[in-house]
Amino acid sequence: MAKVLAAAGVALALFLAFLIFLTVVVTGQGGQSGAAQRLLGVVCAPAGGTPGQAVGGFANDQLANAALIVAAGAEVGAPQRAQVIAVATAMQESGLRNLTYGDRDSLGLFQQRANWGPVQVREDPKASARLFYAHLLAIPGWQPMPLTQAAQLVQVSALPDAYAKWEAQADLVVGATLGITCQPPNPPAGTVPGLPTTTDPQIQAVLARAVAQVGVPYAWGGGAASGPTQGISDGGGAADRAGDSHKVGFDCSGLMVYAFSSIGITVPHQTQAIWATFPPPITDRTQIRPGDMIMLSANGQPSGVDHVGLYLGNGQVVDAPESGTTIRIEPNVWVPGSFWATHFIGALRPAANAAART
Repeated sequence: MAKVLAAAGVALALFLAFLIFLTVVVTGQGGQSGAAQRLLGVVCAPAGGTPGQAVGGFANDQLANAALIVAAGAEVGAPQRAQVIAVATAMQESGLRNLTYGDRDSLGLFQQRANWGPVQVREDPKASARLFYAHLLAIPGWQPMPLTQAAQLVQVSALPDAYAKWEAQADLVVGATLGITCQPPNPPAGTVPGLPTTTDPQIQAVLARAVAQVGVPYAWGGGAASGPTQGISDGGGAADRAGDSHKVGFDCSGLMVYAFSSIGITVPHQTQAIWATFPPPITDRTQIRPGDMIMLSANGQPSGVDHVGLYLGNGQVVDAPESGTTIRIEPNVWVPGSFWATHFIGALRPAANAAART
């Protein structure tokens, strides 16, 4: 009986600690309110919540168990993507409840069978999560896999596609645990500070989509037509030192991929490929218009093209600068001697280029 009471006390303490943590999450991040933007793969919690409020349809001991799964992931060095996969798996297997029963000999949050380990390990939320992470991280190439595929390779479930439906909720719950608040929803065109109103609705759509990502983390290799994605390793360079492979966001070309996909234009996810895809460059700065891509070169030659930003007009560029930063609007880029002015090699106009080919 003493052991039962002690275990209950520990569980209560963990849950109360988690509620306190959620109080900080939902009340200490700028007072945002309203509906949260939901993009699959973006780990964040809804803005404007209240302490103890359900997140992604889960509450109370379910959220406490999710917090233990995330904590176990951090302890073993599992990246954020692994934590989302683990939480989504537990959502499917047990509804984030630490079950002492299951199909045949399955137990715990992940419904692990006897061959996974002793009962006391499988019924311990953090210990069972560590077992899950050990199997997941041992799978070659697990990170770019769809969530349901990675989870299935660990679980070997009779319902291999069942995990996919929990990804959005797992993003929310992990975001709440990590203290990441979702960005506000995309505002109507013309309402974003620094966003000019153009007469071309296609250009307006491109600008609005890019500017709405201001504040999203830079992640080297991140970004797709569907939105921000997990970054990748750069082999020990700046991106690795900044932990980009553990972040969900955009790099400079990934932001262009996302912005122009809103009007059906495919932009390569590499700056020199962008340069080669949309000739001819515009080198007269007075001819550059909102919606043009500003290309920078490290050596003033096409061989040195290494950065791109989206021109907003009035000397402003929306930019995913570098590892350790977030997407932002750069003002006064044409000031003599500035980085943008000295590295500018030309501007590209994908919308006009695409129209010319149709």
